[in-house]
Amino acid sequence: MAIKHASIDKFFLASVSVLTLFGFLIFLSASLGLLTESGASFSNIALKQGISLILGILAFYLFSKFDYSWIRKYALFIFIGSVLVNLLLFVPQLSLYHGGASRWLNIGLFSFQPSELLKISFIIYLAAWIHFAKDKITSVKYGLLVYSILMVILGALLLAQRDTDTLVIICATGIIMFFVAGVPLKQIFVTILLMVAIVVGVIFTRPYAMQRVKTFLNHNQDSQGAGYQINQSLIAIGSGQVFGRGFGQSIQKFGYLPQPTDDSIFAVAAEEFGFAGSVVLISLYLLLAISILRVSKQTKNVFGSYVVFGIAILVIIESFLNIAAMLGLIPLSGVPLLFVSHGGSALIISLAAMGIVANVSKKSYNSTTN
Repeated sequence: MAIKHASIDKFFLASVSVLTLFGFLIFLSASLGLLTESGASFSNIALKQGISLILGILAFYLFSKFDYSWIRKYALFIFIGSVLVNLLLFVPQLSLYHGGASRWLNIGLFSFQPSELLKISFIIYLAAWIHFAKDKITSVKYGLLVYSILMVILGALLLAQRDTDTLVIICATGIIMFFVAGVPLKQIFVTILLMVAIVVGVIFTRPYAMQRVKTFLNHNQDSQGAGYQINQSLIAIGSGQVFGRGFGQSIQKFGYLPQPTDDSIFAVAAEEFGFAGSVVLISLYLLLAISILRVSKQTKNVFGSYVVFGIAILVIIESFLNIAAMLGLIPLSGVPLLFVSHGGSALIISLAAMGIVANVSKKSYNSTTN
């Protein structure tokens, strides 16, 4: 029997809601550390993140409402549009320089990071391509060649921004999506070699990348210089012990831990909530990923299934890279912790992506109840 109003998968909705709320609370606590910085305003940064959260919730609602099939029809134009927006970073009057790179567009009172848009548009286009070439995806022409062309375009664009982290995330997401789509292992192996070659090339040609690797191999060698952030992160995490110091009670965020609201925010959370709280936070990411994968599995539409699957992989990779870097398991990166780290554009686009998942979920639920 048909239903009049399709429902969003409740497991997914609960997962994204709890993680978003928990993430915002962690952010507010981490923001208190900015009070020790000259010129920093807790109220301003909290207000901006709050506005971004409201806009993100609105984006979630809007993207959950329309028929997602139109996204597939315009996937190429969406991807090209995101590339063009990223090219605006090379206009000096529009870009903001921070941390040794120009990755943000100045749009008045707010800044916008175009690479966040590029991640989602890439997933959308790749899902649309898999839908189009589902019977030919095993061939080199429709598999490896397409991937290689996309990586050349994105590699040139992102490496010019010194944004190796986003390139790695996109490369890995694309490889996994193609693998699940049925691309032969030989082609997958070649794509992995291509990604490794790019990363190795960056390490040996970019001093900052080589320094990250050296710091990872021996973070105690320059504890007051290149190894300062990872050492302070490990101190914060260790200080949390089993149950943490308590909400808002982090010491490291007050002038010791660099970027407490950005890359290092997991360390703040671990110090305040301890090992138990860290396990809960990581579990929330796993539950969100599982709930998204469940929506992907239930979806009969090829495009809907793969765009949702790609979003799940993105959540897994980004959360892993950030948390693993703070634990010293991989070299430090500039990858934000989704739904938690400071960054309005990342939060808005992440919630918009969750809106797409909700959209697909409703259509899947509706189709299975007819």
